[in-house]
Amino acid sequence: MLAVLSSYLNLVLLASVSSSENEYVFNRMSGITSYLYQNLPNYDMAGYVTFILVFLMSAIVYKLGFAKKLTLGRNIVIYAFLFIGCIILTFLALFLPMIEGLIVAALILIVYKSRLWREKREEAKQAN
Repeated sequence: MLAVLSSYLNLVLLASVSSSENEYVFNRMSGITSYLYQNLPNYDMAGYVTFILVFLMSAIVYKLGFAKKLTLGRNIVIYAFLFIGCIILTFLALFLPMIEGLIVAALILIVYKSRLWREKREEAKQAN
């Protein structure tokens, strides 16, 4: 499945034959994705790394903001569908700042969770 994803992602970049078209594609890409495609050894690896980043950041955002305590089977189903959904998000991440947006969302949720934890700890101290 990842091989098919990688071949579709590379189709976008392989379609450009001349260096000016290649530069045009790289200039239209979002920041992190452009950096990955320009600096990794080949486009296959860049596609896999982009997909892994999108999946990991989506899983972190899900865990911080939306996850509830569920059984192992239900968690497996949720993360499987998250994995499938991240394939579509990876296509969007080529030219939209998906990874950057997920990083910002994760940072906001980390700040929110840390403040919530601190408030609960202070309330527990006041109750004692």
